[in-house]
Amino acid sequence: MSGSFQLDKINVILATDCGSTTTKAILIQKVDGVYRLTHRGEAPTTVEAPFEDVTRGVLNAIIELEELSGIKILEDEKILSPFKDNNGIDIFISTSSAGGGLQMMVGGVVKSMSGESAERAALGAGAIVMDVLASNDGRLYHEKVKRIRQLRPDMILLSGGIDGGTVNHVVELSEVLQAANPKPRLGINYKLPVIYAGNKTATEMIQKRLSKSTDLTCVDNIRPTLEEENLKPSRDKIHDLFMEHVMAQAPGYKKLMSWTNVPIMPTPGAVGEIIQKIAKQEQISVLGVDIGGATTDVFSVFKGKFNRTVSANLGMSYSICNVLAEAGIDNVSKWVPFQLDEKELTNRIANKMIRPTTIPQTLDALKIEQAIAREALRLSFKQHKEFAVDLKGVQKERTISDAFEQSGSGNTLVKMLELDMLVGSGGVLSHAPRRSQSARMLIDAFLPEGITQLAVDSIFMMPQLGVLSTVHKKAAIEVFEKDCLINLGSCIAPVGIPKDDKMVLKYEINIDGNFQSGEIKYGELTLIELGDRFYDVKLTPGKNLDLGAGINETISTKIKGGVVGIFLDGRGRQPFNISKRENKRFNSLLKWSKFSKEYPEGVE
Repeated sequence: MSGSFQLDKINVILATDCGSTTTKAILIQKVDGVYRLTHRGEAPTTVEAPFEDVTRGVLNAIIELEELSGIKILEDEKILSPFKDNNGIDIFISTSSAGGGLQMMVGGVVKSMSGESAERAALGAGAIVMDVLASNDGRLYHEKVKRIRQLRPDMILLSGGIDGGTVNHVVELSEVLQAANPKPRLGINYKLPVIYAGNKTATEMIQKRLSKSTDLTCVDNIRPTLEEENLKPSRDKIHDLFMEHVMAQAPGYKKLMSWTNVPIMPTPGAVGEIIQKIAKQEQISVLGVDIGGATTDVFSVFKGKFNRTVSANLGMSYSICNVLAEAGIDNVSKWVPFQLDEKELTNRIANKMIRPTTIPQTLDALKIEQAIAREALRLSFKQHKEFAVDLKGVQKERTISDAFEQSGSGNTLVKMLELDMLVGSGGVLSHAPRRSQSARMLIDAFLPEGITQLAVDSIFMMPQLGVLSTVHKKAAIEVFEKDCLINLGSCIAPVGIPKDDKMVLKYEINIDGNFQSGEIKYGELTLIELGDRFYDVKLTPGKNLDLGAGINETISTKIKGGVVGIFLDGRGRQPFNISKRENKRFNSLLKWSKFSKEYPEGVE
């Protein structure tokens, strides 16, 4: 069904996302001149036995859309196009993470420079990075060869050296690849795709070593100079090769590719696309998270720079025991507001891993699941902050005061006081029984500072909207704002080290001419239920605290309410602590969840 199309003639859009377990289909239609989500269907993904044809799941999801919408989309298992007389659609697009998604290895000369840049390029394109090879990673030649053979990635991205610089190290890396002679994970009759994005002076030598044993493609250098990072050519090529090689080997994808108007994108790459579009359109900084069963992806745009990280071992079902192991039993249990011994907590979490598709059946089970979700989100965000940094190796002018700071280049780009919007996605956030629970998980895990808008993806349609945004930006953003994003409200959190029982925040909110005012003391978390619109507020931080305008500075601004409202968080930042005394901790957790200043100790 591929072909050219005119944007002004697109009235009905079909979009699918082929996940590892579920294939989701949405129908977007022009209603009164505005693009809206009108219907949604889903079906089990059919990439594995006994079907081994991804299009079966896609067709089943589309059949559900037909039943719900009354629009005839299929005829003899072919998609009708264009839309006419309540039949057919105008454009069909798709994303996919079925078959484990895109798994890559990257290589660079210096691990903290070209290695990190290559990793950023791969992650931004929607890949899971299995390993980073580098000349200085401490592994012996034969260990690197063995590692490449063991992992069997879908694709390898090789970089290293600035243009015109030394070529020896990156050529040595190519010799390691040549010796390993890696075989791809999917398909036995084709060569492994390798992208070279390093010192252009070495291109000829790289071609000599790799062009026969691999499917080698050369693109512009990722780090042409120390001060510059050029990721787009590599990311674009990863997308192209993902379609040509990886997806082409998966059962049924060639047929699916022939149906779509634009190339299928990896699901995480598509989510990153819509996050970037929103940040650019609204001129804001955005932090997004997608927490799944096996992995957790974090996306951010700060000062126009996009970063994505994937925590491949942190998830809510298949990887839930990894969360417990990495966070530690104390960090998980600190969020559980009732008595629970270590053995029972461990057993409950292990049961979730054994039966990954189950959902909590009791209130206690829900509280445990949401406790571990906080830690999965916190750990994933910690990894993201460590990765989303300034370029390392860049020479900078430094003052005397800089000399006393431990960190120079390589400072994190993620500054929470500068964050405008925090967006959550994934089952535990999108499908929490109450929206206030989603908001609390986001606040507790990410600890937003100053004034931050909170939102969740209603039914996880960000992937489809991401790929749509590359074709029809207007339609993607309209649906994102009107149907995808659910505004939870805002969080107001003064930054600094408050003192016990002291005032941390004074507030005055104008609600249709009626002024509501009060103050928050240290340790309190209060919710004011305000609808989904903007309100004029005057906020005064406590002594030596900061709301984003500077220490002790009052702010008069507009903040947005939502389906939950406005959270006034006086629990402190830098650091944020929960009491280790059990009774005090239980009481704090219960107060915060009930949003009541007075709550009897030990009573739920």
